[in-house]
Amino acid sequence: MRNAIHFSTFAVACVAAVAALGARPAQTPAAGPTPPPWAYPVAESRTPRPPDDGTARQVPGSTQAFTLTETRNLFAPPDWRPDAHPSMPDVVAYGRRSALFACGYCHLPNGFGRPENSGVAGLPVAYIVQQMADFKNDARRSAEPDMGPPSAMIRVAKAATDEEVRLAAEYFAAVPLAPWVRVVETNSVPKSVVAGSMWVPVEGGGTEPIGQRIVELPEDVARTELRDASSGFVAYVPNGSIARGRAIAAGEAEVAACATCHGPGLHGLGPVPPLAGRSPSYTVRQLYDLQSGARNGAWADLMTDVVDDLSLDDMVALAAYTASLSP
Repeated sequence: MRNAIHFSTFAVACVAAVAALGARPAQTPAAGPTPPPWAYPVAESRTPRPPDDGTARQVPGSTQAFTLTETRNLFAPPDWRPDAHPSMPDVVAYGRRSALFACGYCHLPNGFGRPENSGVAGLPVAYIVQQMADFKNDARRSAEPDMGPPSAMIRVAKAATDEEVRLAAEYFAAVPLAPWVRVVETNSVPKSVVAGSMWVPVEGGGTEPIGQRIVELPEDVARTELRDASSGFVAYVPNGSIARGRAIAAGEAEVAACATCHGPGLHGLGPVPPLAGRSPSYTVRQLYDLQSGARNGAWADLMTDVVDDLSLDDMVALAAYTASLSP
């Protein structure tokens, strides 16, 4: 019933809560001429995919089998566990030939998504519909125009009909998000490179200092490349970032407490999206996009004062904390 509550109620409450805190002490905002490359992966060159030898691949816990070509089909992505989610509408399972590819290709059949895009499982219907409208109307874009997935999302939104958007939104909203990202605080991380639009560890590459960034990698690269929607991710975050993010989210840094709008446990409230347990790389991108002005739209102004003075370290801490919560 949370999604049925009218958004205007939250708009008034959120704006009032932000305004009541007054101005925050001056900091150096994160947004600048160059977005942090670790949060906006762009491959330096296109790595050729391994050729398909015709062998049917399998993944643990599934009776399905797909060739490499089948796992790369934009209009019929592999569904390794068809009994683990509701029946998919055509726009999620197949898309529409020559116009838009299947939602389930990038976001996976269960909507859990990957670090380079969005986990849409369990998001409110109204929120998904509004974001699609913002993409379609050029109100929402990426601070890094060379990053492929946001550009692809804009093309999909412009091609989708209102009915297709509604069907996809209702489907993904009905699938609850399960634990998908394992958050690990550390000083060092595996060396990684961008493959496609995702960071992957360098085989035999050793480790390097994490610095002030988040490094989100597949738990099992081979299964992720096969688009196995049951193989999640590990997010390495700087030591101490979860506790610092918890304090910022609670309003201790003179920023409105996140739960004011995003609900208890950050599990969402009405059409305001849940934050708990979702990709921290994606969360940082959204905070940065909002601060830089790349992300606008009907509801974005509710976040303007919240993100205005956030430093990149603040964003890392907030994302580490929200990702560490149980979805």
